[in-house]
Amino acid sequence: MKKRPYDIPEQYRIEPYTLNKYVCDGALHTWTGDTTPVYSTIESADHKGHLKPTLLGHVSKMDESKALEAIKSSVQAFDRGKGVWPTMRVKDRIKCMENFVDQMKTKREEVVRLLMWEIGKNLNDSEKEFDRTVDYIYATIEACKDFDRKGAKFSKVSDVRAHIRRGPLGIVLCLGPYNYPLNETFSLLIPAIIMGNTTIFKPAKLGVLLIGPLLEAFATCFPKGVVNILFGRGREVASPIMRSGHIDVLALIGHSSSAIALQDLHPNKNRLRLVLGLEAKNPGIILPSADLDSTIAECVSGTLSFNGQRCTALKILYVHHKVKDEFIKRFSEAVDALEFGMPWENTLLTPLPEPNKPDYIQSLIDDAVAKGAKVMNKRGGERSNNFIFPAVLYPVTKEMNIYHQEQFGPVIPVRDFDDVNLPLDDMAESNYGQQVSVFGQEAKELAPLIDVLTNLVCRVNLNSACQRGPDAYPFTGRKDSAVSTLSVHDALRTFSIRTFLAAKDNPMNKKIINDMLRERNSNFVNTDYIL
Repeated sequence: MKKRPYDIPEQYRIEPYTLNKYVCDGALHTWTGDTTPVYSTIESADHKGHLKPTLLGHVSKMDESKALEAIKSSVQAFDRGKGVWPTMRVKDRIKCMENFVDQMKTKREEVVRLLMWEIGKNLNDSEKEFDRTVDYIYATIEACKDFDRKGAKFSKVSDVRAHIRRGPLGIVLCLGPYNYPLNETFSLLIPAIIMGNTTIFKPAKLGVLLIGPLLEAFATCFPKGVVNILFGRGREVASPIMRSGHIDVLALIGHSSSAIALQDLHPNKNRLRLVLGLEAKNPGIILPSADLDSTIAECVSGTLSFNGQRCTALKILYVHHKVKDEFIKRFSEAVDALEFGMPWENTLLTPLPEPNKPDYIQSLIDDAVAKGAKVMNKRGGERSNNFIFPAVLYPVTKEMNIYHQEQFGPVIPVRDFDDVNLPLDDMAESNYGQQVSVFGQEAKELAPLIDVLTNLVCRVNLNSACQRGPDAYPFTGRKDSAVSTLSVHDALRTFSIRTFLAAKDNPMNKKIINDMLRERNSNFVNTDYIL
């Protein structure tokens, strides 16, 4: 490392604070009950010079009573579709969202600093996450305008006129992930809000303090009850909310076990709409014709950006035997050349935010080695209190835990193949189906492979690592990897439903509709064109 872990530049130092505010019924409230300490695995020196995890502050440990208050607030705000927000004109909802993003932008420095400290994300990526989220909100606003413009007309089929728009679904429970606590959370929350739903949001176990600087904006920019933000354990907060039966949409990015547990609490699961981003075991397939220079660069980034803690990370590599030896040698050297450092040093490798993650990664390495794999890079498995250096494991077999489990951390399993049907069969048998990266240069070799891969996953990346963006493109998965599709456009559809006015084409109905349009006394029936 370039510096001692506790040699913290002045501009990135942090003072602990207590996040005891929450948003309910359109106002900021103060929680006076128990709190939970929030530590960063980034170590700093105490007054004796000893290195210890850094105390970042405390967060409210809220209970069932506050969960029920949030439900009551959301139910009243939606008011069975009669509420101010679900019946508001789209242009007025957009104004509220524009006010919110204007206020959000003033909190960039605070949020970026907390992203680094809370989850160990490096400075560049923390800034990108904030800026990308702001861009996402603006793109959502433009897409919402486009939806409304397309609905600002009447259609006529078989003597029936129709005015077709998109309407809200109801009350949304939003639960985001810790690895992208701002961007991926807001990719659920923002479209849910702007489409007229009322929402309850609980941050993940990590990346929670960074929501604090945004609470006032949420409380002041939207009508009361539209956005409710709670803190605490899922069992104490999310579980009673689901048991109430009032939730119409469960929007969650996380683990399938959490999604299943919450669904099971709902008394009317047949009415519960799901928007889920779950696990993935995205493979990289390296063909004999691959350009190894670019392939190795993409595979290093794909496996180890943010220490591999991304659902879109490459989590297993399949290498053709013709290039296996050269690839593994050069790839292992490239991994060993990576630097570990503090987030503000902008190294690719940074402290792992979960204290138990190094032990978990070590258990995967130990299991694989015991079953015949070798650590191919010299530095693989080197330990510190808050990190374990990435290990390249080869040969990996189906008997090893690393083959089946989504490691979500710095360990890279490698399998070789002679026949491309081996990785294809593995993918077909897998519980997951989000993305794949395929590396090669021969079109005749790639074309039939792509034809199959598009039926196994939802995105095939040609000579590039798996990723979510650009946000205009669909983000989804097959099997256990996702339910529903998220992109700027698709998310608006996901959190809404087509609804319309139908009227027989006769003089009476024509007069009624013309009167409504002329007198502008309906927010739904209008042909206004939002610029």
